[in-house]
Amino acid sequence: MTRRPLFAALLAAFAVTSAFIFVTSRPAADGTTTQAQGSAAGQGAAKTPIPIPIPGHEVFGFVPYWEMDAGIAAHLEKTDLTTLALFSVTHKKNGDLAPGERGYRKIEGPLGRRLISEAHKRGVRVELVYTSFGTGKNDAFFRSEDAQERTIAGLVAMTTDLGVDGVNVDIELLAAEHVAAYGMFVGRLRTALQAVDGQAQVSVATSANISGSAMALAASVAGADRIFMMGYDYHWSGSEPGASAPLARRDGSVKDLAWSLDLYRDAGVPAERTILGLPLYGMSWPVEGPELGAARTGRGTVWIPSDNLGTLQDPSASPALDPLEVVEHLAVPVGDGWRAIYFDSPATMTPKLALANARGLAGAGLWAVGYERGLTDYTRLIATFKAGKLSSSAGVTGS
Repeated sequence: MTRRPLFAALLAAFAVTSAFIFVTSRPAADGTTTQAQGSAAGQGAAKTPIPIPIPGHEVFGFVPYWEMDAGIAAHLEKTDLTTLALFSVTHKKNGDLAPGERGYRKIEGPLGRRLISEAHKRGVRVELVYTSFGTGKNDAFFRSEDAQERTIAGLVAMTTDLGVDGVNVDIELLAAEHVAAYGMFVGRLRTALQAVDGQAQVSVATSANISGSAMALAASVAGADRIFMMGYDYHWSGSEPGASAPLARRDGSVKDLAWSLDLYRDAGVPAERTILGLPLYGMSWPVEGPELGAARTGRGTVWIPSDNLGTLQDPSASPALDPLEVVEHLAVPVGDGWRAIYFDSPATMTPKLALANARGLAGAGLWAVGYERGLTDYTRLIATFKAGKLSSSAGVTGS
């Protein structure tokens, strides 16, 4: 029996909900979330309490192949992860895995195998990350069941060879027409992996927007064990400057971390399987002046803390807290102009991790482990969260 009608019905219902239902949430005194619904036909529907699960404290850390160097093993040994996700492998046009890609070679090679072995000795799960990026590539892939089956076979073979514990599926730029097929792919991959290893798991990484919540719903219905919500890139290279993962918006937009978590909740994505992904990188833009919120004069670029230790450790560089978006802001003179850097410090990450607790999520995730090398305060914060010692009411106390 095909599962396509089930997915189609679920996603059609979700589309109707997105179009006609608005949702506002406030924490109730008993710890539940109160959901007030209204529609184009009217407002003032009864409030429905939604029980919040007991929060988990998993830490799901991606390590991209470009961070897999001579020092990454020692850094991972000090980083208290639950799951290590090795990024990434992809497929060729016919669906076979692409062994010539750098990610494949890094993961399959001696260093990748060492990271897997050492993680297992520490009791850390390891997942192989499978990626497919781009509308055209994904359109071709999800129109070909043969290509999908080749990819599934390749992933099962590679996970068996490496001895990892599952696969993370990261599909980005997917047309709405393929969301049902995406969900079925996730389900078939999980079935195939568990036929070889009954303990194998499949997780997915999905965007923090409406299309991402639809994909998360499809994956969760298909049995995905974890849904990593990519809670970043709210501000990006082509946007005005601001936090990559804001708790509120200086520009008046409603799209922030809470908005995205509401989308997932209201779509029916289980909180107890959701991981709140947070960025360990910042963004930098050329701007009109040194003040917070100054307009950009050009495109932004990714700013990696471990690549800028000199700036962070310079006594003359003093980041200022943006209490609205909850992000560090650093203005650096460049020639006759200024460059604005917005990044998350351990202080600004703390209330975002507390949000995962408050929503009863499975835990939090990091893109990407390695970006914080040389900055031990991040390592301590990660350990504090995993130990369940981070208060759900934690706030920003300064840089």
